[in-house]
Amino acid sequence: MTTAGTTLVIGATGTTGSRTVAQLTAAGHRVKAASRRATPVAGAEPVPFDWYDPATHAAALDGVDRVYLIPPVGDSDAAVTMLPFLHQARMAGVHRAVLLSSSAIPEGGPVVGTVHQALPDLFEQWAVLRPSWFMQNFTGTHAHARSIRDEGIIRTATGSGRIGFVDAEDIAAVAVRALLDEQAPRTDLVLTGPEALGHDDIAAILTEITGRSVVHRRLSYEQMRDRLTAQMPVEFAAMLAGADRAIAEGAEDRITDTVQRLTGRPPRTFRALLEREVRCSS
Repeated sequence: MTTAGTTLVIGATGTTGSRTVAQLTAAGHRVKAASRRATPVAGAEPVPFDWYDPATHAAALDGVDRVYLIPPVGDSDAAVTMLPFLHQARMAGVHRAVLLSSSAIPEGGPVVGTVHQALPDLFEQWAVLRPSWFMQNFTGTHAHARSIRDEGIIRTATGSGRIGFVDAEDIAAVAVRALLDEQAPRTDLVLTGPEALGHDDIAAILTEITGRSVVHRRLSYEQMRDRLTAQMPVEFAAMLAGADRAIAEGAEDRITDTVQRLTGRPPRTFRALLEREVRCSS
């Protein structure tokens, strides 16, 4: 790996962004940590950045040669916001871009799929990370984590469908390799954990490790869509509920070797992550 240059990490206080900053700085790499409030991040230079405020973009890009892109949250047409910034980044001297997408969104698909499609023509060095669902959805600030803490319930429209849930630390480890390796992957990378689990399995592991009863309540697509619509724009709610329905039909029942291949170590299991969380909180 090379430590020369400076990386702009957009969404530097988020689930994967914060971990990517931590791993980059630990490797001795210079980082500009971008967030709306320029929140201080250990070892990095905080900079204000708002996708919807172009006045923040030039200063964030100053002196940067690579960028980790977290799309604007909840934006069902992210390309309209992101592509002008990416053209500006290229003109400012950025030569490598790593985009966080999703295993559920193919190249040319909805949300960031169009950005994925455009990336190879914009940058010589690039990668698109397409992780499966985050394990941290059950332990952080996600709606699932909140309902687990408040009610002991996980609500989804996934039925018995299985997912290769992945640890955000492993996503960040792949992001660091994609940003710093001599040659970028120049492809999209589907990231999963080591096993495919249904939400019934997740509930059972949570119950076992935490000692508190957790159940998976199965909703219909319509029930899930309507529940999400109370929290976000209807188009985005319909897309997320549709992703649940696709999981129920088997779309995410897969395991990849990408984390092992790029980082040299196996991805963490959900059980191991929970055991670590319990140890840290005790």
